Formats: sequence, C-alpha cells, structure tokens
Amino acid sequence: VRRSACCSGPCAIHQAPPAGRTRHPPDLTAPRVSGSRSEPPMKAHRVLVHTSIQPIRWGDMDALGHVNNTVYFRYMEQARLEWLYELAQEGVGFLSGAGPVIVNASCTFMVPIVYPGDVEVRMYLAEPGRSSIGSHYELDCAGKRMAEGDAKIVWIDLASGRSVPLPDHVRAKLGDTGR
Repeated sequence: VRRSACCSGPCAIHQAPPAGRTRHPPDLTAPRVSGSRSEPPMKAHRVLVHTSIQPIRWGDMDALGHVNNTVYFRYMEQARLEWLYELAQEGVGFLSGAGPVIVNASCTFMVPIVYPGDVEVRMYLAEPGRSSIGSHYELDCAGKRMAEGDAKIVWIDLASGRSVPLPDHVRAKLGDTGR
C-alpha cells in the first residue's frame, strides 16, 4: 500500500495498481512536449473578471477520499454567480427580461482536491460572440493547479428562451465595443 499526498493514509485508491496500469490520471501540470498529442490548444485571449476563495467542505468528498467530480462544477458555478451578482450590484440586474444560461461545461481534473483547505477559483472571459461568451476557470489549492474548466455562457430572452445580443455592460468589461 502506498501513501499519497492527496490523503492522510493508505486507502483503496492508493493501493499499487497492476503492473503497467495507473489509477490516477497523468499529472497534467507537467511540461508538455511541443507538437505532441497532449499539448493543449492555443489559449484564446482571456480577461480575469473574478476570483473566489471557497472552503472545501467535508461533505464535498466522496467514498474515495477526495472531492467528488461534480463538486468542481459547483466551485466554478459559485465563482460565476459571484461575478454575476457583482454585475447586478452595478445596477445591471435582469429586470430587462434577459439573462445568462450555460450551454456547455467541461472540467479537466489534474490533481485530486481533498479536505481541509480552500479552493481559489479564478474566472476569465474570452472574446465575446454576438450572444455568447466563453468562460474559463482555474482551480488552485495552496498555489497548486488542481483543475481547469470551461463553460459557454449565452444571453437569452427569459420569456422566449431565444438568444439575444450580449449586454453592453458585459462587453464593456472586456473592452469590446460590440459586433
């Protein structure tokens, strides 16, 4: 039985795997060889719009002794909602009848997160489209990258469910004058 930095002692996930097999994903924080299949795509221009510090709760963990994968999406959601509430505090609520929805979301899990501690979630926005904008998230614990995520945000008419142009105040946050 091996001990791992992600938990305080031996557990089912840290028993030695069969020869030639691993139980944990490869360390995605390691340097990548240029031109290899594992090299990430070029990052689009991103603007940091919000940072959220969130406590890791004991209940966030699953039977395997680390934070359950669904909770990573909650951490990103919380950061996104804090940013949206900041916009609302600036007098830009959703009284206009339009608001944001998420049309897709993804997460790359690099290192398991474990209790106790805090997760720092940094939210970035990419180049806006007509009615959508890409958001990117970096989840760090004690200065170490644990995961990265993405979500596409689309502004819709809340009554019809159809997309509408991004509000000017969102474009202004990015220095974009509109399309």
